[in-house]
Amino acid sequence: MALITEDLRRKADLGPGDEDWLHLLVGDWQLVADLAFADLVLWFPTGDGSYVALAHVRPSTSHTTFHTDFVGERIRKDLRIMVDRAWDSRTIQRSAEHPGADLIPGLTTVQAVPLVRQNRTVAVITSHFDRNQSRTPSNLELVYRQSADDLLAMGTKGLWPDFASPTGSRRGAPRVGDGFIRLSVEGTVEFASPNAVSAFRRLGAADVLQGQPLADLTMALVRDRRVVDETLPLVLQGKMPWRTEVEYRGVTLSLRAIPLRDESKRWGALVLCRDVSELRRREKELVTKDATIREIHHRVKNNLQTVAALLRMQSRRMSSDEGKQGLEQAMRRVSTIASVHDFLSKGLNETVKFDDLMDRQFRLIVEIASPGQKISTCREGEFGMLDADLATPLSLVINELVTNAVEHGLANRDGQVALIAERYLGTDSKDWLRVTIEDDGHGLPEGERREGLGLQIVRTLVTSELSGEIRWLPGDEGGTRVVIEMPLTLDRRA
Repeated sequence: MALITEDLRRKADLGPGDEDWLHLLVGDWQLVADLAFADLVLWFPTGDGSYVALAHVRPSTSHTTFHTDFVGERIRKDLRIMVDRAWDSRTIQRSAEHPGADLIPGLTTVQAVPLVRQNRTVAVITSHFDRNQSRTPSNLELVYRQSADDLLAMGTKGLWPDFASPTGSRRGAPRVGDGFIRLSVEGTVEFASPNAVSAFRRLGAADVLQGQPLADLTMALVRDRRVVDETLPLVLQGKMPWRTEVEYRGVTLSLRAIPLRDESKRWGALVLCRDVSELRRREKELVTKDATIREIHHRVKNNLQTVAALLRMQSRRMSSDEGKQGLEQAMRRVSTIASVHDFLSKGLNETVKFDDLMDRQFRLIVEIASPGQKISTCREGEFGMLDADLATPLSLVINELVTNAVEHGLANRDGQVALIAERYLGTDSKDWLRVTIEDDGHGLPEGERREGLGLQIVRTLVTSELSGEIRWLPGDEGGTRVVIEMPLTLDRRA
């Protein structure tokens, strides 16, 4: 989310790291909204005495107070009084102290929380709690709200969010509803939500967590493991704002700690936990499948290279030039297919960055086909990522056409061969690829052309495998131009 626009940045008195801190806050404030059962809105001064809403988050633990998003709108006059007071005083302001400050009078409780860094107010968060959902609160709700207040109070001192907080994209990040534990400064469990108790019970812990040191309890379960994440004890004691995982008996828990502290000391911690056993099991299966696919491509490549080597050895034993030439052409075609499988064996996807393949193959094709000639190459445009089902036949087609251009179009003369790629939107509203191979040689022969094996292979691959069309045209300044047009999405229906 782009919190600070160029216009706001020009008006803002931001210090080093302030903008990054606000982005980090918006990336993590869903935690506070869930604990507070409240909508949170981030307000920023506009430079003319007003404020604009830069972001809005709704709780996933209760219903929202505002069904309409008002990001980008200016603050209402009645709420601005609270926000002004919070900005100037650097203290939390509550609606009970400012009659008439509710955006929905009589229905919501509002508090304005200044975000302070390096003794400067950077922005203000307003929290909006819908009193319609009020009832006699449970112990869980009381602990949740107290924890939200603690985090917001840390925001007024620049202590939350912490730049050391996890920002990675690994799936399975624990949320408040997945499992919530509150620790004392010694690391003893003061409160554990039912989901947290269930998660640790699946790990093998006792039914009751409250009153027990979470680190001792967990480390006792995994003491026989040879490898344990060294960050685990620090997270379990709530000393560092990190994220880690613990695995035991086929159960994997994702853990995240949020230390509670003031300017001088740490006085407690929050720990979120989530059972990610099934998620990690599926990820391992995918990794195994990816490794298997890569190994298959690698072995196919090796086998094709062996076939090419056998063809090369056999061609050396041939007495007739025609037989030797035929085996050499077969060897070249097998080597081309092997190159595609080599690229596929190095990636996780069944796609090929075809430009990288052509950067290596195009010049090599010309050099093999033109011993003793001075043939330059020119490559323009981008093929982009192509499916393996397209990459293999297309590389064979280009191999044959470039070889044909050198051996026939530029026979007994120097010249240039150009390979041009162009992606475009077809009349069917789908992506298409136009490939052009052009030389500045003798040009098309007069009369009816006789197609050899190579051109027969080309026509068959273009029409049957690539579902495309091919045309032979005279070049603008002599020579020959071959144009292939093909869809980038194959019709896989039987």
